[in-house]
Amino acid sequence: MNATKDGFKDRQLHIEDYRMGIPAEQGKQAGVSAYRRIAETDSTITDLWANSLLELILRGDNLNKAYLQVKRNKGKGGIDGMQVDELLPFLRENQSTIIEQVRNGSYKPNPVRRVEIPKEEKGKTRGLGIPTVVDRVIQQAIAQELIPLYEVRFSDSSFGFRPKRGCHDALRQVQKYVNEGYVYAVGMDLEKFFDTVNHSKLIEVLSRTIKDGRVISLIHKYLNAGVMKDGVFEKTEYGVPQGGPLSPLLANVMLNELDKELERRGHRFVRYADDCMILCRSRKSAERTLENIVPYIEGRLFLKVNRTKTTVSHISKIKYLGYAFYRRQKKCRFRVHPKSIKKMKDNLRILLGRNNGMGNKVREQKQKQFATGWVNYYAMADMKNLMQETDEWMRRKIRAVYWKQWKKVRTRYKMLQGLHLPDWQVHKLANSRKGIWNTAQVLSTALTKQIIVRLGYVSMSDYYQKVCENY
Repeated sequence: MNATKDGFKDRQLHIEDYRMGIPAEQGKQAGVSAYRRIAETDSTITDLWANSLLELILRGDNLNKAYLQVKRNKGKGGIDGMQVDELLPFLRENQSTIIEQVRNGSYKPNPVRRVEIPKEEKGKTRGLGIPTVVDRVIQQAIAQELIPLYEVRFSDSSFGFRPKRGCHDALRQVQKYVNEGYVYAVGMDLEKFFDTVNHSKLIEVLSRTIKDGRVISLIHKYLNAGVMKDGVFEKTEYGVPQGGPLSPLLANVMLNELDKELERRGHRFVRYADDCMILCRSRKSAERTLENIVPYIEGRLFLKVNRTKTTVSHISKIKYLGYAFYRRQKKCRFRVHPKSIKKMKDNLRILLGRNNGMGNKVREQKQKQFATGWVNYYAMADMKNLMQETDEWMRRKIRAVYWKQWKKVRTRYKMLQGLHLPDWQVHKLANSRKGIWNTAQVLSTALTKQIIVRLGYVSMSDYYQKVCENY
């Protein structure tokens, strides 16, 4: 595919010498930006560095690192059709032109490709914006220089899309506040946050820190690049499209304004991306907090609070990052929220369905990936009984898959004899006229847990024992 047709050639990034290392005289590891080193030693960035931010972004080692990160992330191509595997040859061929375009301000980003993915609420979708692979390299290069610049400014109560921070850190912070007596929570829901960010406000906030106008202009171009949906171009007067490397950082920059305001007011809070929870000692205090913070969010940040989903509740009735909370012996502990359990079982039903067309090897591999990933995420929760019950249900579904594959009585005889069952039991099972699901329960004496594990399936209960702190 010629990905440079239809006028897109002159919109692509040209990066010189993608494998070039940092000169030895810098005396630093490859990929460590000069901004990061300054930010670690001096909270005030000098005018020299502030006015040269674009040059730092366009450094060879920074662009190399950005390319490698985009390659690691893989993902689908944007509207020009270019895939990640085609990126390096294209960049080698078109090295210098667009670096110069970015430098002189004539570079024009491509619109993003709109993709709709389903949300938890039935019938609702979330829009992703997929940039071209070349635009992803530029955005990644920008983000790599801005992240260390903003990390020193971000709140300690912010955990989403930040280095060495994650969901478990946010949950531990909630646990800490609850143990201190802050047991009522304002569950803040910002309605379609990524689609409603006010560009003017975001640029204003960025300009307080970024003094290189060329970088501000380049970010503004990305915000205004528009989207292509079903072949139709749409302007983007609001919002930060989810899907690009720069979007998470811009979201944090915007919501850092909310963080600082909450800190100024003395609130205990935890924020993961746009999912914010404010902790209070009493229901009345929580209601008053909600009433007072909404005008700031809507009047100063120009974001919209979803009043239907924004709630004031005791911590035991809150869902946060898929977890639920409860107190035992005056200590906060974690459970898996019922909605998360339902979603987990729905996913397993698809993976272990008898009619999904997967081969046994693929099914085993996908079940292993899902089970280990899910247990790793919910490893902080108390779910010993849940995992044992899920394992029993899951093994029954696996047995049902194999029983359906052994369609003929002759095949069933052969397979059951191979499992070393007594002849009378082989005869009884092979000639059973029960339905597949009922037979799968009886089949537990043949396809035991040990055999299923040897086939390649993961026992969620066993894996939970290995990774859980509270088992």
